[in-house]
This record gives sequence, C-alpha cells and structure tokens, in this order.
Amino acid sequence: MDLQADNIRFQFSKHLFWDINISELDMEQHANYVVERVLERGRMNDWLLIKNYYGVDRLREIATGLKCLSPKSLSFISIITRTPENQFRCYELLQSKNRHWFF
Repeated sequence: MDLQADNIRFQFSKHLFWDINISELDMEQHANYVVERVLERGRMNDWLLIKNYYGVDRLREIATGLKCLSPKSLSFISIITRTPENQFRCYELLQSKNRHWFF
C-alpha cells in the first residue's frame, strides 16, 4: 500500500467508515466502496480527498458503474464530471423502481 493512500484513509470523516477497520481499507481495491460512501454520506473535505486521489476521470469511471446512488448524489457527480445522468448505471435502476409517493 502506498504512503499517499495510507495518509488519505485516516483523514476521512470518522462517520464514513464506522463499520470497518479503516487500517484495512485499500483505496484501490475498495475504490467503489470508498466513492459510494463519500458521495452518499461524505462532507466536502471527504469529497476533496477522493477528487485529489482518484482524479475526475477515474471518479467518472467508478461512479458510472455504481448500482445505487441517491438522486442528490447522482446529480452532484453528474455535474462535477460533466456526464449526463442517463449514463450512470444507478440512473437506469432508479428509473425501473416503482415509486408509490412523490416527495
């Protein structure tokens, strides 16, 4: 594991990875998990950490393959990466769910 990844994972907000041992988090092997958690529950500092580590192009690659993102997180990553929402896997899954109430 490289030193940069080791430093970054200990800088994340504590609430993001409460359910795992942060010292075992591998930024490359668990990239989907890290990006999804930061997009869904992270603070701006957490976002800046992954943006600086992965870069916008890699974040686009990771995020477009995620199965589940909230509409708010999807809009955010879509705007940041300049990628239409309909190119994200989670967009297709969101469209296929029946909604009983509109909030």
